Amino acid sequence: MRGRRSLTEVPAALDQAIAQMKCVLKQVARAKSRYSLLGFEGNLAALYFGALPFLISTSVTPALRFAGRNRRPPKDRFNALLSFGYALLLKDVMNAILTVGLEPALGFYHQPRSQAPPLALDLIEIFRVSLVDLPVMGSVNRGQWDIQADFEVRGSQVWLSETGRRKFVALYERRKEESWKHPVTEYSLTYRRLLELEVRLLEKEWMGEGGLFARLMLR
Repeated sequence: MRGRRSLTEVPAALDQAIAQMKCVLKQVARAKSRYSLLGFEGNLAALYFGALPFLISTSVTPALRFAGRNRRPPKDRFNALLSFGYALLLKDVMNAILTVGLEPALGFYHQPRSQAPPLALDLIEIFRVSLVDLPVMGSVNRGQWDIQADFEVRGSQVWLSETGRRKFVALYERRKEESWKHPVTEYSLTYRRLLELEVRLLEKEWMGEGGLFARLMLR
């Protein structure tokens, strides 16, 4: 919805995806189990990533376009950017969890299926769009990436080069210094500080002080 504001002509498929996402979101509160939630999450992820290409400028080179999420390993440049960004975010969330003193292995939604601690996977969902997806889309639309110098293509695998990784880290660090007014505390904090704040709000949630955690919302 936020990306739609900057479009001079909104594709009907984008409006349709947004409407479908709203319908699925209404069902979340009625989920009877974690497995039901997993199903809703899968539906929403498919709709979200299916709509993402409509937010990429038509002037962007085909080599940087997005045609669906793929990973482990990423198979195109846009997915290489997303995967690298999510890895940086996971590291920062882990640092916040350890700073607060929670146990990363005890998640409330994700289950142990990989080396990534479940609680860290739970918490990156709050910041994934704000700290990775939006900056990636913005940088791609602004033409900030060199398809040759910033990426390494190895067969069907695509990774950021050393130059690309340095450029992404700089982009990501600048984003973390931007401020966001928290809707509950009403404090304006940088994303860097919000990472730790959300972990502390989760701790309060578990101690019976509900209604504070995970209230961030894009406007």
